[in-house]
Amino acid sequence: MPLLSRAKRKVGYALNSAAMHADAKQAQFCTYLSAILLVGLILNAVFGLWWADPIAALIMVPIIAKEGIEGVQGKTCDDCGAK
Repeated sequence: MPLLSRAKRKVGYALNSAAMHADAKQAQFCTYLSAILLVGLILNAVFGLWWADPIAALIMVPIIAKEGIEGVQGKTCDDCGAK
């Protein structure tokens, strides 16, 4: 996902496309969520910390809620770089 996000950002700059920049930002967002999930799963599987996976999910809740609220409010990607 980080490589995909970087490639989309590069194409967005080349095309001056706000949509492609927003898509790149969402791919980057997906990378962060996947990393949080992976850490929780690894801590659970390797060290037997049963609570690590639910804690990882709870860490993701405010991040996802913020994105959802911004989407419902119709906020655009102001810092995406395209004009």
